Amino acid sequence: MKRRIFLQRIGSILAVLGVTESEWWTKASSLQQALADTTPRKLALLVGINQYPKIPVLKGCLTDVELQRELLIHRFGFQPSDILSLTNKQATRQGIENAFVEHLVNQAKPGDVVVFHFSGYGNRIKTKSLLGGMENALIPVDGNQVIENSETIANYLLEDTLLLMMQSLATERATAILDTSYYKPSISQPTGLRYRCWKAPSEGLFLAEEVEFQKQLTKKTAADKLSVLLASNSNSKDLAKEIVFSDFSAGLFTYALTQYLWETTTAKTIQISLSRVGSTMLSLGSKQEPVLLENNNQSFGLIAANVQSKLIAGAQGSVTDIEDDGKTVHLWLGGIPPQVLEYYGVNSRFTFYSAASPSTTPLVLRSRNGLKAKATFNQSKQQITPEVGQLVRETVRVLPKDIKLKIALDDVSLERIERVDATSAFASIERVGSVIAGEQPADYLFAKLPETEAPDAKVNNAMAMSSSSRYGLFTLGGDLIPETLGEEGEALKVAVNRLAPKLKTLLAAKLWKLTQNEASSGLSVKVTLEAIDKKLPLTLMQRQTRLTFLLETSSQKADSVSSPGISTVSTGSKIRYRVENTGDRQLYLMLLGLNNHKNPIALYPWYKDQDSEENSSKPELEQVVIPPGESLVIPKTTAGFEWVMSGPDFWCETQMIFSTSPFTKTLIALEEGKHSSKETHRISPLLNPFEVAQALLQDLNQASIQKDETQNPPADWVWNVNHWASFNFVFQVV
Repeated sequence: MKRRIFLQRIGSILAVLGVTESEWWTKASSLQQALADTTPRKLALLVGINQYPKIPVLKGCLTDVELQRELLIHRFGFQPSDILSLTNKQATRQGIENAFVEHLVNQAKPGDVVVFHFSGYGNRIKTKSLLGGMENALIPVDGNQVIENSETIANYLLEDTLLLMMQSLATERATAILDTSYYKPSISQPTGLRYRCWKAPSEGLFLAEEVEFQKQLTKKTAADKLSVLLASNSNSKDLAKEIVFSDFSAGLFTYALTQYLWETTTAKTIQISLSRVGSTMLSLGSKQEPVLLENNNQSFGLIAANVQSKLIAGAQGSVTDIEDDGKTVHLWLGGIPPQVLEYYGVNSRFTFYSAASPSTTPLVLRSRNGLKAKATFNQSKQQITPEVGQLVRETVRVLPKDIKLKIALDDVSLERIERVDATSAFASIERVGSVIAGEQPADYLFAKLPETEAPDAKVNNAMAMSSSSRYGLFTLGGDLIPETLGEEGEALKVAVNRLAPKLKTLLAAKLWKLTQNEASSGLSVKVTLEAIDKKLPLTLMQRQTRLTFLLETSSQKADSVSSPGISTVSTGSKIRYRVENTGDRQLYLMLLGLNNHKNPIALYPWYKDQDSEENSSKPELEQVVIPPGESLVIPKTTAGFEWVMSGPDFWCETQMIFSTSPFTKTLIALEEGKHSSKETHRISPLLNPFEVAQALLQDLNQASIQKDETQNPPADWVWNVNHWASFNFVFQVV
């Protein structure tokens, strides 16, 4: 079998999707239908290693195991007894191989569902053989390289061994998820995330036991029927990373994937699913674009054409335990968007969800530690008996008003005295704080540009450099943010003060991204991002609420996107949004975002006086209104004034927000920083992003005020999902 190309992985469950290669990109298959049918037996082996004895520890691998376990049990109906977890000391090479054979190979029957997950270090080693070649390998807890008779012997779990074990399964409905990577960069890049790779490739041999084990495996599944194997990187030199929250760390891909699978309801093609997970990771600061693994250009095996007989509804979490005579429930909040989870506050509300008997009983959040929470409800209002495994949906979101922008200080490129000075400098900027990179959650990274091997090397294809004495602002994944790099010899405090306007912009974007609620919104709205190519629209991506999907018939196909992975837009392209209000309420619209310079932009909806085109008075802004059952193109422009993409090569991120009430305060804030224009709709630079963001949150709060709800402290935002919807769009400009 030829060397497989590991492209970025779309994780744990996606492969259980059951279509042939010819169908793969066109057949709409629900991600839930990949795992949730009750007929077959479902087996899983989950491996996570944080504590390696001789190499730096990782922090998120055990969380990955928990993320997958909770998803499989409470979302897709796996029995706890059918899930085997190996963590830390248990996860030796022999232990993993034995568990795979005994728990999966020996038990799985034709038609069963099998999931294998690995989170830990990976490596790449050049084999000493007649053919040579590079081997991808997973590093078990006892993985090491020892010298015997002047030969390097690697105690690794080879990728080829894993593939042979997959072939040994009696079922074709299986997938492997590898949240790891194989290359370590030769140049240390600034990063606020922890890499899951170890050492540069070396040359050596593998244990004789590993080679003998491969020979003993019995192939029951033909090579061209192999289950889809998904890796964590879009090319072999990309890196799998860990993201840090206040109470836990996790693999960035594992978290993004499982959160998406908790929430998603709509039937989607594989490439749309991959694009959504990749967009989430990009929005969190790391470009790990998930793409399918190619397998010798042969047809993919049928993995689970009918693993689920019906759609299951999206949710933000589930009940994991019950106490206090049923009045207090423990929740797992795996479906809360990652940018929201960090600030998800007490008094947020949920309802129990059941397709047979939906409940309106409010479930009030009383405490939260990471993804685990406790909530109470009043049984006197409605008789309901909570059950473990019951899904819960968000109804009211409570967030603090004093949210800050957090800047990670790179502990590699910055000396200790520099970090001390930077802490003081950032503290002087309102609503901006600093933390040590990799130790606490952060939004961006402050670092020096690393030295390169060649004086003309480029960073982000935009900036040449040859030394490491220039301060700049980076994404957590290590990409230099355009227009933030200082000059040689710039003083640190001068650099921080220079970045202050940019920091205020990034804080504003952080605030409006907190409104994202595609999966929980009670509105019915659908938005499509289109590129205009020779006057014909090309769909780039689509967002819709669950109510919109429920209105669509099962015979309708999910809209396709132009290409797999994160959507790309060529410089010079014209783009627009097509908005459809499929509900019975009038909606108001607001569009805000960051362009590929990371500068703020907004939709300015100008009022046009039909009676006098030469009115000498200043133009005014008006509400963008979408009546029930109507659609609208945004921006609504004439030839020559379209929204045209320009360089540099970086990504854009926009937020489209809908409300059942007018954006009164937001429009006033836009007026204060407006640009004169002759166009009815124009995407223009936003001059006061923080003030507009604050006004937006106030408008959503006002729209959600209900007299019968418990009053929350004035220090919190309180938003009811029946009064707003918010979609995030991320695309790459190339």
